[in-house]
Amino acid sequence: MVLPVVVVVAVLVLLPLVQGVYFTFTDINEATIANPVLDRPAGYSGVGLANYLNVLSGDPSFGSFWTTLVRTLVWTFGCVVCHYAVGLGLALLLNRRVRGRTAYRVLLVLPWAVPAFISAFAWRYMFNAQYGIVNQFLRALGLPDPVWLGQSDWALVAVIVVNVWLGVPFMMVALLGGLQSIPADLYEAAEVDGASAWQRFRDVTLPGLRSVSGTVVLLGVIWTFNMFAVIYLVTGPNPNTRILVTYAFERFFSGAARDYAVASTYGVLILSVLLVFAGVYRRALREQGEVW
Repeated sequence: MVLPVVVVVAVLVLLPLVQGVYFTFTDINEATIANPVLDRPAGYSGVGLANYLNVLSGDPSFGSFWTTLVRTLVWTFGCVVCHYAVGLGLALLLNRRVRGRTAYRVLLVLPWAVPAFISAFAWRYMFNAQYGIVNQFLRALGLPDPVWLGQSDWALVAVIVVNVWLGVPFMMVALLGGLQSIPADLYEAAEVDGASAWQRFRDVTLPGLRSVSGTVVLLGVIWTFNMFAVIYLVTGPNPNTRILVTYAFERFFSGAARDYAVASTYGVLILSVLLVFAGVYRRALREQGEVW
């Protein structure tokens, strides 16, 4: 009964992955790949570990891997921390008995329901330096109005804001489910013992959310690390918002000679970084008593 799933995974995931790993050991590009339309056979050859050495050397002609990795980590850390903090705050508010709680939930989940490309284009217009509502609001307050989507660090701030707006609903829903699974008896016992609101949050809520938090943070890191749509749709190929996955895309689809070998090398390195992180993260959770 699992055979159809195995076949689908093999065809859609494993075979492309194996081919991508194979490409990293070659010099394949648009000029050397086989082209049946032009009746041109493949002309690429093996280069061993040369692609990995070139990329990891930090050569700017190969994307300045380490600089791009640092920017990717800043992007991922900033987004996930904001996702979790804002999502937890909203989940705590919605976990209380307030009038119109259902309507609030629907409104807060709305960014998650809207297609990402629509949200990205809407935010791109709002961040427009001349006509965008963000800069109009800043001008009204007498504050500086930066060029958000230009080649500056403001562009990275802008895409982090957009991604946080898109990702908070998932985090909020997941954490809200975790809050509702915490027995009310624990809060009552803590209150009887004289625990303050902060002590109840620290000693009851956070430990009760540990399992859910561990899962959503891991998923958030993986999704954000590989987030392509938000950055590319909001800022395009901007060097100040370039992360590993967007550079791999640029290398694969841009330029006169599309460099499939280097793009595949970036893909394998992205996978390697995430596998190492996931392994270290799971080990840390197991040491804290979490088993999953």
